[in-house]
Amino acid sequence: MSIGAQQIRIRLSNAFGLTDLPITKATVAYPVAAGGYNKTGSPLIDTNSLQTLTFSGNASISIPNGALAVSDPLDFPIAPESVISVTLYLATGQTTNSITSHPGSRTGSWISPGDQTSARNFTSPSAVESFHWYFLSAVEAWSPRDAGALMVVGDSITDGRGSYNNANGRWPDLVVKRLQQSKATANIGVINQAAGGNRVLYDGLGPNALGRIDRDVLAHSGVKYALVFEGVNDIGTTADNAAAQAQTGDRLIQAFKQMRTRVHAQGIPFFGATITPFGCYNSTLQSYSTVLREQTRLRVNDWIRNSGNFDAVVDFDEAVRDPKNETQLASAYDSGDCLHPSPVGYQRMADSFPLDVFGKFKNGVSGFN
Repeated sequence: MSIGAQQIRIRLSNAFGLTDLPITKATVAYPVAAGGYNKTGSPLIDTNSLQTLTFSGNASISIPNGALAVSDPLDFPIAPESVISVTLYLATGQTTNSITSHPGSRTGSWISPGDQTSARNFTSPSAVESFHWYFLSAVEAWSPRDAGALMVVGDSITDGRGSYNNANGRWPDLVVKRLQQSKATANIGVINQAAGGNRVLYDGLGPNALGRIDRDVLAHSGVKYALVFEGVNDIGTTADNAAAQAQTGDRLIQAFKQMRTRVHAQGIPFFGATITPFGCYNSTLQSYSTVLREQTRLRVNDWIRNSGNFDAVVDFDEAVRDPKNETQLASAYDSGDCLHPSPVGYQRMADSFPLDVFGKFKNGVSGFN
């Protein structure tokens, strides 16, 4: 949780299921750090904190395909930057393999047969650890009216690929730590809506980012700011010829303009982040690394910085590039694949985030510009 709360609600999604999602029982509890596990991804819970979720007064709910369900408010005091454990029981399972999940969670989930919603320990011989999140869409927290959230739409770089598992070392997590260090920004949360491999213009590992704006930004409560940090996968998967790259650059720019229009319609400030380098000394290590794709990245970044489309620009490119070769990540910031930052790189990105933008746009923006 980015900011503290006294009450929470849990959102469960069946966005990609082909059949109903039958939730028989769901619980929430504080995790316990023990047995070599920290609280993030821990298979243990504090049973004294355990509470059962209800959905419109019922302990169970069947969520139709493409729908989501929101639990009833729960008195569950939680401190800023805390971790909670949500346990779900599906007595009949789901009849297809098309289930809603987040494959780049960087956080362990535990799966075991039977009703384990009150179990203290998930490390029985039958339990399996999986670095996916399943069905969980969001945690909503009651907060004062002056609180709000930055919603980040991103790809695997925002998803934290290259960071350590069970460490909450994604750059949005690290921005939260900076926000909590000042009274002026402690009421700002960060919601990470990243999907590994995501593109702006085409579906892939998840729906395209232009199509995600309604579901992943506008449909959430408490959103006061929005940021998009995408485009590298569009450029990197487009054919390496001048015509195709020119078209992708044109379409990315148009898509970012469309995002601004829709986000501004709700009075929400819209921030943009520059695309970080993907040049590589070894072309077999990073297929995105070509001269034409680098030209498209530079072109789009120049537009992001100078077009005025964004209310503020977060220059991640400048933060992590190698000053001696600006087509590449600095070696200390490279996880090893010339594309995804290292843990040190993610910290550098978080440190470069301009926190003053929240004060500048605390009153929102005009809904018609």
